Amino acid sequence: MSLALDHIVIAVTDLDRAMADYRALDFQVLPGGQHPGRTSHNALVVFADGAYLELIAWRAPAPEERWYRTLSAHGEGLVDYALLPADTTQALAEAQARGLHTLTGPLDGGRLRPDGAQLRWQTARHATPDVPFLCGDLTPRALRVPEGSVRQHPNGAQGVAEVTVAVHNLDVTLARYRALLGAQADGAAATTTPEGIALAHIPLGSVTLVLQSTAPNATGESSAARALRERLSTRGEGPCAFTLRSDQHALPTTPNLSASHGVALAWQH
Repeated sequence: MSLALDHIVIAVTDLDRAMADYRALDFQVLPGGQHPGRTSHNALVVFADGAYLELIAWRAPAPEERWYRTLSAHGEGLVDYALLPADTTQALAEAQARGLHTLTGPLDGGRLRPDGAQLRWQTARHATPDVPFLCGDLTPRALRVPEGSVRQHPNGAQGVAEVTVAVHNLDVTLARYRALLGAQADGAAATTTPEGIALAHIPLGSVTLVLQSTAPNATGESSAARALRERLSTRGEGPCAFTLRSDQHALPTTPNLSASHGVALAWQH
């Protein structure tokens, strides 16, 4: 089963403020709703390619949730991302059959929209945050991910071009992605940059996943390798940056981390 990028999760302290700041960056931002049985609520930035950004905040402490713990310990920013299966149970079984037994589920989830619509989905989650979770819909996806003019943004954002994931051991993580994605990860191979960063590129339709770690045998340490090592020692593994695709001739200005709530966001045509 082929998987596509579903969404990228950004943990924020104050949802209303984050919504206002992303609107100031010329994104359309939609109220998402409340997660029943949890203290979290969210907002969405939905793109023409069907992927979206999830801004998530908590109305009360939730130390049992990893995303909340990361927010509390290290501040706002990227905490996870999800891939979209046609059927979560089937995608989970296929990944486990390829050896990814540390992916577990399916787990039932849902959200209550402000208009009263009840959404239902199933997820499968990996034991370590270097691997994305699966999020497959039980109710129509258009209820969870709105369509139409809400996907048009004044800044020209069309969709996600690239997601960069920081990992401790590229070879170990790449093996996990091969088990998760099957044939979609064929051809993904590790390379090393002159700056001492080990990379692997995995195409998922119009999106490229970029796995990166510090090269184990690099001579010296560049500023890029040092920054990656520091990131891994604080926030740990997981998505650390993404690039959006814009249809505007002049690309939007890259926002500072304060405006983006800790997100390293870049643009390309």
